Amino acid sequence: MKRALITGITGQDGSYLAEFLLSKGYEVHGMIRRSSTFNTERIDHLYTDFHDPKARMYLHYGDLSVSSHLVSLLYSINPDEIYHLGAQSHVRVSFDLPEYTGDVTGLGTIRLLEAIRKSGVKAKFYQASSSEMFGAAPPPQSELTPFQPQSPYAAAKVYAYYVAKNYREAYTIFAANGILFNHESPRRGETFVTRKITRAATRIKMGLQDALYLGNLDAKRDWGFAGDYVEAMWLMLQEDSPDDYVIATGETHSVRDFVMEVFNRLDLDFDEYVKIDPRYFRPTEVDVLLGDSSKARRALGWTPKTSFHALIDMMIDFDLDQAKKEKTLVDAGYPATGNGNSRL
Repeated sequence: MKRALITGITGQDGSYLAEFLLSKGYEVHGMIRRSSTFNTERIDHLYTDFHDPKARMYLHYGDLSVSSHLVSLLYSINPDEIYHLGAQSHVRVSFDLPEYTGDVTGLGTIRLLEAIRKSGVKAKFYQASSSEMFGAAPPPQSELTPFQPQSPYAAAKVYAYYVAKNYREAYTIFAANGILFNHESPRRGETFVTRKITRAATRIKMGLQDALYLGNLDAKRDWGFAGDYVEAMWLMLQEDSPDDYVIATGETHSVRDFVMEVFNRLDLDFDEYVKIDPRYFRPTEVDVLLGDSSKARRALGWTPKTSFHALIDMMIDFDLDQAKKEKTLVDAGYPATGNGNSRL
Protein backbone atom coordinates (compact mmCIF):
# COMPACT_ATOMS: atom_id res chain seq x y z
CA MET A 1 0.00 0.00 0.00
CA LYS A 2 1.47 3.35 -1.05
CA ARG A 3 1.49 6.13 1.53
CA ALA A 4 0.88 9.79 0.63
CA LEU A 5 1.12 13.02 2.61
CA ILE A 6 -1.03 15.98 1.55
CA THR A 7 -0.48 19.50 2.86
CA GLY A 8 -3.65 21.54 2.45
CA ILE A 9 -5.82 18.42 2.63
CA THR A 10 -8.81 20.40 3.94
CA GLY A 11 -8.89 22.63 0.85
CA GLN A 12 -10.71 22.08 -2.43
CA ASP A 13 -7.81 20.31 -4.17
CA GLY A 14 -6.77 18.41 -1.06
CA SER A 15 -10.22 16.90 -0.64
CA TYR A 16 -10.50 15.76 -4.26
CA LEU A 17 -6.94 14.42 -4.18
CA ALA A 18 -7.59 12.50 -0.95
CA GLU A 19 -10.67 10.92 -2.56
CA PHE A 20 -8.68 10.02 -5.66
CA LEU A 21 -5.77 8.47 -3.77
CA LEU A 22 -8.05 6.48 -1.48
CA SER A 23 -9.77 5.10 -4.58
CA LYS A 24 -6.32 3.98 -5.76
CA GLY A 25 -5.73 2.06 -2.53
CA TYR A 26 -3.38 4.57 -0.87
CA GLU A 27 -2.97 5.25 2.80
CA VAL A 28 -3.49 9.01 3.01
CA HIS A 29 -2.05 11.38 5.62
CA GLY A 30 -3.07 15.01 5.77
CA MET A 31 -1.46 17.94 7.56
CA ILE A 32 -3.87 20.42 9.14
CA ARG A 33 -3.34 23.54 11.24
CA ARG A 34 -4.54 23.61 14.84
CA SER A 35 -7.63 25.78 15.25
CA SER A 36 -10.33 26.26 17.86
CA THR A 37 -12.88 25.33 15.19
CA PHE A 38 -12.80 22.39 12.79
CA ASN A 39 -12.30 23.09 9.10
CA THR A 40 -12.64 19.55 7.82
CA GLU A 41 -16.07 19.64 6.18
CA ARG A 42 -14.63 18.90 2.72
CA ILE A 43 -13.12 15.62 3.92
CA ASP A 44 -15.53 14.56 6.69
CA HIS A 45 -17.16 12.03 4.35
CA LEU A 46 -13.75 10.33 3.92
CA TYR A 47 -12.78 10.16 7.57
CA THR A 48 -12.86 6.94 9.59
CA ASP A 49 -11.90 6.93 13.25
CA PHE A 50 -8.21 6.04 13.46
CA HIS A 51 -9.04 3.29 15.98
CA ASP A 52 -10.80 1.42 13.18
CA PRO A 53 -8.39 -1.18 11.74
CA LYS A 54 -9.77 -0.39 8.26
CA ALA A 55 -8.90 3.32 8.51
CA ARG A 56 -6.73 4.59 5.65
CA MET A 57 -6.84 8.37 6.18
CA TYR A 58 -5.08 10.06 9.08
CA LEU A 59 -4.80 13.74 10.03
CA HIS A 60 -1.80 15.35 11.72
CA TYR A 61 -1.36 18.79 13.19
CA GLY A 62 1.37 20.83 11.56
CA ASP A 63 2.25 24.21 10.13
CA LEU A 64 4.32 25.22 7.11
CA SER A 65 5.93 27.96 9.20
CA VAL A 66 7.47 25.45 11.67
CA SER A 67 10.32 23.61 9.97
CA SER A 68 11.36 21.34 12.87
CA HIS A 69 7.92 19.77 13.07
CA LEU A 70 7.94 19.05 9.33
CA VAL A 71 11.05 16.90 9.74
CA SER A 72 9.40 14.96 12.59
CA LEU A 73 6.25 14.51 10.54
CA LEU A 74 8.15 13.00 7.61
CA TYR A 75 10.06 10.65 9.93
CA SER A 76 6.85 9.38 11.49
CA ILE A 77 4.84 9.00 8.25
CA ASN A 78 7.64 8.00 5.84
CA PRO A 79 5.51 8.78 2.76
CA ASP A 80 6.10 7.51 -0.76
CA GLU A 81 4.55 10.66 -2.24
CA ILE A 82 4.14 14.20 -0.93
CA TYR A 83 1.57 16.54 -2.45
CA HIS A 84 2.30 20.09 -1.36
CA LEU A 85 -0.96 22.00 -1.78
CA GLY A 86 -0.90 24.09 1.41
CA ALA A 87 -0.64 27.86 0.89
CA GLN A 88 -2.26 31.23 1.39
CA SER A 89 -3.86 30.92 -2.03
CA HIS A 90 -6.17 33.92 -2.41
CA VAL A 91 -4.64 36.40 -4.87
CA ARG A 92 -6.53 39.50 -3.72
CA VAL A 93 -5.80 38.73 -0.05
CA SER A 94 -2.08 38.45 -0.84
CA PHE A 95 -2.02 42.21 -1.46
CA ASP A 96 -3.37 42.75 2.07
CA LEU A 97 -1.11 40.10 3.67
CA PRO A 98 2.03 40.05 1.48
CA GLU A 99 4.49 39.06 4.21
CA TYR A 100 2.33 36.20 5.46
CA THR A 101 1.73 35.02 1.89
CA GLY A 102 5.46 35.02 1.17
CA ASP A 103 6.20 33.11 4.38
CA VAL A 104 3.62 30.36 3.97
CA THR A 105 3.36 30.07 0.19
CA GLY A 106 7.03 30.66 -0.62
CA LEU A 107 9.17 29.77 2.38
CA GLY A 108 6.77 27.01 3.41
CA THR A 109 7.84 25.14 0.29
CA ILE A 110 11.55 25.34 1.04
CA ARG A 111 10.91 24.25 4.63
CA LEU A 112 9.17 21.15 3.34
CA LEU A 113 11.91 20.42 0.79
CA GLU A 114 14.54 20.85 3.51
CA ALA A 115 12.58 18.40 5.66
CA ILE A 116 12.76 15.87 2.82
CA ARG A 117 16.49 16.44 2.44
CA LYS A 118 17.29 16.28 6.16
CA SER A 119 15.05 13.31 6.93
CA GLY A 120 16.35 11.28 4.00
CA VAL A 121 12.80 10.21 3.14
CA LYS A 122 12.73 8.89 -0.44
CA ALA A 123 9.44 10.50 -1.38
CA LYS A 124 8.34 11.94 -4.69
CA PHE A 125 7.35 15.59 -4.23
CA TYR A 126 4.59 17.51 -6.02
CA GLN A 127 4.68 21.31 -5.88
CA ALA A 128 1.39 23.09 -6.59
CA SER A 129 2.43 25.90 -8.89
CA SER A 130 -0.06 28.38 -10.34
CA SER A 131 -0.99 29.99 -13.64
CA GLU A 132 -0.88 33.30 -11.75
CA MET A 133 2.92 33.06 -12.11
CA PHE A 134 2.51 33.96 -15.80
CA GLY A 135 0.78 37.21 -14.87
CA ALA A 136 1.22 39.73 -17.68
CA ALA A 137 2.78 37.23 -20.11
CA PRO A 138 0.84 37.06 -23.40
CA PRO A 139 -1.34 33.98 -23.98
CA PRO A 140 -1.27 31.11 -24.61
CA GLN A 141 1.06 30.22 -21.72
CA SER A 142 3.12 27.03 -21.69
CA GLU A 143 6.11 25.60 -19.78
CA LEU A 144 8.35 27.81 -21.95
CA THR A 145 6.54 31.09 -21.21
CA PRO A 146 8.57 33.47 -18.98
CA PHE A 147 6.90 34.30 -15.68
CA GLN A 148 5.64 37.85 -15.07
CA PRO A 149 3.94 37.68 -11.64
CA GLN A 150 1.48 40.45 -10.82
CA SER A 151 0.75 39.78 -7.14
CA PRO A 152 2.55 38.80 -3.91
CA TYR A 153 0.88 35.39 -4.22
CA ALA A 154 2.18 34.87 -7.74
CA ALA A 155 5.68 36.02 -6.75
CA ALA A 156 5.70 33.57 -3.83
CA LYS A 157 4.63 30.77 -6.17
CA VAL A 158 7.45 31.66 -8.59
CA TYR A 159 9.91 31.34 -5.69
CA ALA A 160 8.44 27.97 -4.72
CA TYR A 161 8.60 26.79 -8.35
CA TYR A 162 12.29 27.56 -8.69
CA VAL A 163 13.13 26.17 -5.25
CA ALA A 164 11.55 22.86 -6.29
CA LYS A 165 13.63 22.86 -9.49
CA ASN A 166 16.77 23.70 -7.51
CA TYR A 167 16.30 20.87 -5.02
CA ARG A 168 15.60 18.53 -7.92
CA GLU A 169 18.93 19.44 -9.52
CA ALA A 170 21.03 19.95 -6.39
CA TYR A 171 19.88 16.97 -4.29
CA THR A 172 18.26 14.67 -6.90
CA ILE A 173 14.93 14.94 -5.10
CA PHE A 174 12.03 13.87 -7.31
CA ALA A 175 10.27 17.25 -7.42
CA ALA A 176 7.61 17.99 -10.05
CA ASN A 177 5.88 21.33 -10.59
CA GLY A 178 2.27 21.28 -11.69
CA ILE A 179 1.38 24.68 -13.15
CA LEU A 180 -2.38 24.45 -12.78
CA PHE A 181 -4.67 26.98 -14.36
CA ASN A 182 -7.87 27.98 -12.58
CA HIS A 183 -9.83 24.95 -11.41
CA GLU A 184 -13.16 25.18 -9.67
CA SER A 185 -15.85 23.01 -8.09
CA PRO A 186 -18.70 23.08 -5.59
CA ARG A 187 -15.97 22.80 -2.92
CA ARG A 188 -14.30 26.05 -3.98
CA GLY A 189 -13.99 28.61 -1.19
CA GLU A 190 -16.86 31.08 -1.14
CA THR A 191 -14.59 34.14 -1.53
CA PHE A 192 -13.16 32.88 -4.84
CA VAL A 193 -14.98 34.53 -7.72
CA THR A 194 -16.62 31.48 -9.37
CA ARG A 195 -18.09 30.13 -6.14
CA LYS A 196 -19.00 33.63 -5.01
CA ILE A 197 -21.01 33.99 -8.22
CA THR A 198 -22.87 30.66 -8.06
CA ARG A 199 -23.61 31.00 -4.36
CA ALA A 200 -24.89 34.57 -4.69
CA ALA A 201 -26.96 33.86 -7.80
CA THR A 202 -28.72 30.87 -6.24
CA ARG A 203 -29.41 32.85 -3.06
CA ILE A 204 -30.84 35.69 -5.16
CA LYS A 205 -33.03 33.12 -6.93
CA MET A 206 -34.38 31.98 -3.56
CA GLY A 207 -34.98 35.54 -2.33
CA LEU A 208 -32.16 35.40 0.24
CA GLN A 209 -29.92 38.05 -1.28
CA ASP A 210 -30.43 41.33 -3.17
CA ALA A 211 -27.20 41.87 -5.11
CA LEU A 212 -23.82 40.46 -6.09
CA TYR A 213 -20.77 42.75 -5.84
CA LEU A 214 -17.78 42.01 -8.09
CA GLY A 215 -14.63 43.67 -9.38
CA ASN A 216 -13.11 43.33 -12.85
CA LEU A 217 -15.60 41.55 -15.12
CA ASP A 218 -13.26 41.64 -18.13
CA ALA A 219 -10.51 39.41 -16.69
CA LYS A 220 -10.30 36.17 -18.69
CA ARG A 221 -9.42 32.80 -17.20
CA ASP A 222 -8.93 29.19 -18.28
CA TRP A 223 -11.39 27.38 -15.97
CA GLY A 224 -11.46 23.61 -15.41
CA PHE A 225 -12.80 21.16 -12.84
CA ALA A 226 -10.65 20.49 -9.76
CA GLY A 227 -11.58 16.81 -9.77
CA ASP A 228 -9.97 16.42 -13.21
CA TYR A 229 -6.84 18.31 -12.20
CA VAL A 230 -5.91 16.18 -9.17
CA GLU A 231 -5.52 13.20 -11.49
CA ALA A 232 -2.81 15.18 -13.32
CA MET A 233 -0.98 15.72 -10.01
CA TRP A 234 -0.93 11.97 -9.42
CA LEU A 235 0.18 11.20 -12.97
CA MET A 236 3.21 13.48 -12.57
CA LEU A 237 4.45 11.41 -9.63
CA GLN A 238 3.99 8.12 -11.50
CA GLU A 239 6.64 9.12 -14.05
CA ASP A 240 10.19 7.76 -13.89
CA SER A 241 11.69 11.27 -13.95
CA PRO A 242 10.39 14.54 -12.49
CA ASP A 243 9.35 17.37 -14.77
CA ASP A 244 7.15 20.47 -14.92
CA TYR A 245 3.73 20.53 -16.59
CA VAL A 246 1.03 23.06 -17.44
CA ILE A 247 -2.47 21.72 -16.70
CA ALA A 248 -5.28 23.60 -18.44
CA THR A 249 -8.34 23.24 -20.68
CA GLY A 250 -7.07 25.49 -23.47
CA GLU A 251 -10.26 27.60 -23.37
CA THR A 252 -10.68 31.06 -21.90
CA HIS A 253 -13.78 32.87 -20.66
CA SER A 254 -14.21 36.25 -18.99
CA VAL A 255 -15.67 36.74 -15.52
CA ARG A 256 -18.54 38.48 -17.32
CA ASP A 257 -19.13 35.33 -19.42
CA PHE A 258 -19.21 33.21 -16.25
CA VAL A 259 -21.64 35.52 -14.45
CA MET A 260 -23.96 35.89 -17.42
CA GLU A 261 -24.14 32.14 -18.02
CA VAL A 262 -24.94 31.48 -14.34
CA PHE A 263 -27.63 34.15 -14.23
CA ASN A 264 -29.12 33.04 -17.55
CA ARG A 265 -29.35 29.43 -16.31
CA LEU A 266 -31.33 30.71 -13.32
CA ASP A 267 -33.54 33.07 -15.41
CA LEU A 268 -32.18 36.11 -13.60
CA ASP A 269 -31.41 39.56 -15.05
CA PHE A 270 -27.65 40.11 -14.84
CA ASP A 271 -27.98 43.91 -15.05
CA GLU A 272 -30.49 44.06 -12.22
CA TYR A 273 -28.40 42.25 -9.61
CA VAL A 274 -24.67 42.53 -10.45
CA LYS A 275 -22.90 45.61 -9.05
CA ILE A 276 -19.27 46.72 -9.36
CA ASP A 277 -17.30 47.46 -6.19
CA PRO A 278 -13.81 48.98 -6.72
CA ARG A 279 -12.57 47.28 -3.54
CA TYR A 280 -12.51 43.99 -5.45
CA PHE A 281 -10.11 45.26 -8.12
CA ARG A 282 -6.48 44.13 -7.79
CA PRO A 283 -3.72 46.78 -7.65
CA THR A 284 -2.16 44.99 -10.64
CA GLU A 285 -4.50 42.91 -12.80
CA VAL A 286 -3.88 39.76 -14.81
CA ASP A 287 -5.88 40.24 -18.00
CA VAL A 288 -5.77 36.84 -19.75
CA LEU A 289 -4.72 33.36 -18.65
CA LEU A 290 -4.95 30.65 -21.31
CA GLY A 291 -2.99 27.44 -20.85
CA ASP A 292 -1.25 25.26 -23.41
CA SER A 293 -1.26 21.80 -21.80
CA SER A 294 -0.07 19.90 -24.88
CA LYS A 295 3.01 18.60 -23.03
CA ALA A 296 0.90 17.02 -20.26
CA ARG A 297 -1.54 15.58 -22.77
CA ARG A 298 1.31 14.03 -24.74
CA ALA A 299 3.59 12.87 -21.92
CA LEU A 300 1.07 12.00 -19.19
CA GLY A 301 -1.94 11.07 -21.31
CA TRP A 302 -4.00 13.59 -19.33
CA THR A 303 -7.03 15.40 -20.75
CA PRO A 304 -9.75 17.43 -18.99
CA LYS A 305 -13.04 15.55 -18.84
CA THR A 306 -15.43 18.29 -17.63
CA SER A 307 -16.50 21.13 -19.92
CA PHE A 308 -16.91 24.75 -18.88
CA HIS A 309 -20.70 24.44 -19.17
CA ALA A 310 -20.82 21.17 -17.19
CA LEU A 311 -18.70 22.79 -14.47
CA ILE A 312 -21.16 25.67 -14.17
CA ASP A 313 -24.10 23.25 -14.02
CA MET A 314 -22.37 21.27 -11.27
CA MET A 315 -21.75 24.38 -9.17
CA ILE A 316 -25.24 25.79 -9.69
CA ASP A 317 -26.87 22.48 -8.72
CA PHE A 318 -24.88 22.31 -5.50
CA ASP A 319 -25.43 25.92 -4.46
CA LEU A 320 -29.10 25.90 -5.41
CA ASP A 321 -29.61 22.90 -3.15
CA GLN A 322 -27.82 24.77 -0.35
CA ALA A 323 -29.92 27.88 -0.95
CA LYS A 324 -33.16 25.86 -0.83
CA LYS A 325 -32.15 24.38 2.52
CA GLU A 326 -31.30 27.85 3.82
CA LYS A 327 -34.65 29.18 2.57
CA THR A 328 -36.48 26.44 4.48
CA LEU A 329 -34.69 27.46 7.69
CA VAL A 330 -35.33 31.17 7.11
CA ASP A 331 -39.03 30.51 6.54
CA ALA A 332 -39.04 28.61 9.85
CA GLY A 333 -37.65 31.67 11.65
CA TYR A 334 -33.93 30.99 11.62
CA PRO A 335 -31.55 33.82 10.52
CA ALA A 336 -29.96 33.76 7.05
CA THR A 337 -26.37 32.49 6.94
CA GLY A 338 -24.97 35.56 5.15
CA ASN A 339 -25.32 37.71 2.06
CA GLY A 340 -22.81 35.86 -0.14
CA ASN A 341 -20.47 38.87 -0.37
CA SER A 342 -17.12 39.16 1.35
CA ARG A 343 -17.13 40.91 4.71
CA LEU A 344 -13.72 42.49 3.92
